Amino acid sequence: AVVDVAIQDYVTDVAAELIYQNKSQTSMEVLFVFPLGPHMAIYSFQARSEDAKVEAMLQDKVQQLHSATGCWENLEYLQDQSEYPGEVFACFLGTLAPGREVVVTLRYVQELPQDPDGAAHFVLPPTLHPYKTLYGRAFALPSAMFLLAVWNCRTSKLHYSLLLTASLQSPRGVVNVKANFALTPLIYTAQDHSTAQVSLAGSPPCQHDLELLVYYGDPTAVSAVVEKGDPGAPPGSLLGDPMVLVMLAPSIPEAVPGQRQSGEFIFLLNTTFLKHAQVPPQSWHQDGDSLLFLLKSLPLGCYFNIYCYEETSVGIYPQSVEYTQDNLTEAMRRIPSTGSSLGDSNMLETLRLVYNTPRPRHHPRQLFIFMAGLPPDKEAIAAEVSRHRNSHRCFSFCFSKDSAALAMALAKETGGEAAYVSSDNSMSLVVLKCLKQALKPVAEGVSLSWTLPHGLEVEVLGGTPQSIFQGQHNLLYAQIHGQAQDTTVTKGAVTLQYSLDGQEVTYTIEFPLCPKGDGRLSGHRLAARCLLERLLPEAVSGSGEEPRHRAIEISLTSRIICPFTSYVGVRTSQRVTWYQRPLALLPPRQSLIPCQVIELHGSRISSCYPKSIWVPPGWLTALRASWLALQQLTRGIAALSQRGACSKACKTPPPFISSLKYVDPMEFVSCTSILWRWYSEAIVKCQELVALQNADGSWALSSGLASVLEVDEDEIKGKMPGEVMKPSIWATVLAVTWLHRHDECYQNLCELLEAKAVTWLCSQAVSQLDKCLEAANTLLGSSVKPSVFRL
Repeated sequence: AVVDVAIQDYVTDVAAELIYQNKSQTSMEVLFVFPLGPHMAIYSFQARSEDAKVEAMLQDKVQQLHSATGCWENLEYLQDQSEYPGEVFACFLGTLAPGREVVVTLRYVQELPQDPDGAAHFVLPPTLHPYKTLYGRAFALPSAMFLLAVWNCRTSKLHYSLLLTASLQSPRGVVNVKANFALTPLIYTAQDHSTAQVSLAGSPPCQHDLELLVYYGDPTAVSAVVEKGDPGAPPGSLLGDPMVLVMLAPSIPEAVPGQRQSGEFIFLLNTTFLKHAQVPPQSWHQDGDSLLFLLKSLPLGCYFNIYCYEETSVGIYPQSVEYTQDNLTEAMRRIPSTGSSLGDSNMLETLRLVYNTPRPRHHPRQLFIFMAGLPPDKEAIAAEVSRHRNSHRCFSFCFSKDSAALAMALAKETGGEAAYVSSDNSMSLVVLKCLKQALKPVAEGVSLSWTLPHGLEVEVLGGTPQSIFQGQHNLLYAQIHGQAQDTTVTKGAVTLQYSLDGQEVTYTIEFPLCPKGDGRLSGHRLAARCLLERLLPEAVSGSGEEPRHRAIEISLTSRIICPFTSYVGVRTSQRVTWYQRPLALLPPRQSLIPCQVIELHGSRISSCYPKSIWVPPGWLTALRASWLALQQLTRGIAALSQRGACSKACKTPPPFISSLKYVDPMEFVSCTSILWRWYSEAIVKCQELVALQNADGSWALSSGLASVLEVDEDEIKGKMPGEVMKPSIWATVLAVTWLHRHDECYQNLCELLEAKAVTWLCSQAVSQLDKCLEAANTLLGSSVKPSVFRL
């Protein structure tokens, strides 16, 4: 394999040439399978042999239905029988004779994640470094060629060679490169160190994936790389104009837990959640703590509201209110009982009501959405959330497997998280884990302003997010349109502004208006991919034909596939006498072959050892034909009752297209049943204590608190140190100490509300805490350390 990697800041373009040879004594059928990683898109594929060339071409999926003759169903077998889950590019190439070889050329683009230390993180796909091959079943291979093994897991020997070269580019300069394999010395190809090159030294390792970390100079909150357009594309088009790749990565320090914090938290509840999350005490014997823990863990200074979507979507309050003790008590009183007739049928209207309600100034909006089942208008819901993706984050929770795809889509679109709540895990733990993420510090009021010569303007594709949370990095694509009136101006500038803890922060960087480049258009193609993702929810939700036509145009121009386009494998003969060879790569008189990006619904568990290496010629074709015949028979039986309802003139219905991708719920947040049983007992012990906590984090000295602590109220009052001026200080110290008694810490359940309590104590009586803790340990028979109270 020869692999050429071009990394430009945080995007990459990879060109690979893979040569496969059939060294067996019999012919083999060949299936190329390339798993698609996150933020990855293929834009070129070819397969060549002595006899023919196969090239993957994009076309309108509707046109493909009329031109195809049924061969596109061939890959359905792969989709259903594979043990490898996820999206793959697959192309069935036919039969390869003994001693013959096929050369596969593949090109793809990908956004690279940014590590916490600022490095661009590149991982070579397993197809290009097949140090292992999963053989469990015929279609379980996430490596390059079906039944062409390059790895023997019994002898741990690599039977292939790899030549890897990486070209690196950044206007900030390439400072360093790290890898988990041997590299040649870094060679700079520009005096300012803006470009460099590095290669694989020796043989690749045979135990792990190949990973590359690229470090750039002067890490700042904003960086910009300009990519020139395609000279052959018309001006004003997506590929024709320059593209600016803007990385937003503001430095956001850690916040002290329990302090006042801005933010708007909106909870959309449904029947299933309310059944298990009633706030009133009568439900304490169930898993009824979820909403209680959630509301009690919110910080002072934020705003909140609760919607119980049903036939008429109404919030607990007309709009979000400040988090105070009075508002919290009133909200808990207004939450409907589980006897109400609720459902998911009106989630869309509830979301629209939320989006039409103004949010409090300087309070980033975050939604917590709970779904029992899959709403009938799921596509419209996804489109609605997508339209407001830059103004909020979604944390979505599903209680059924059929709603997992929608939950994941809403979270992914807005930069939030999704969780699958099953009977084997605690809803409270799952919800609180997401709340901790939501409470991370945030850069709010994010905006970009541009300085360009007259005649030029900038369009940020997909818009600019209004908030960036700690740990988030946003890669934006901005296209420069027009013609500069003053050609002597060679640089432009972009300014990032945001608010952090009430302080305005500004960064300005310059970028060249006449960039140099290799012409690979990686940024343009990824911008096209970004636009297609934004258009998809609109196009499938019934918003008219314009989004669909626009998506098809972008897809065909950029060669990035979308749900409205499809690959077709076009075969071209290399020589006239190719049919004289009985075991040629492709069968005669066939110009179209199966070639497609498909979603595999498999399991990641597979065996390393092959069940069979040799497969007779035609075996795969015969097996696939038998499977397709069974599928057609099943469909025919199901359609018997509808026979006669449609005339012969009926056209083939358009393919069903959804913006929601298949999701395996097992990949969601979960807890083991053992942990769940332990936490169930912990919840029962501490939920009464949590119910007594005030919104500011304090506890009042009351008979209820004495009952939870299992200590007589008069004894509690008698043991209170004389220096304590307020009984609530003594009560709060006792409550926090009780949570830590006998080293029994409810860390995951009470971490947030405990931090709020300690913050309140430190603001009230720091000098009294030492003696209060000593007296509390004596009264409760515990040995809690002063560090719990930040002493």
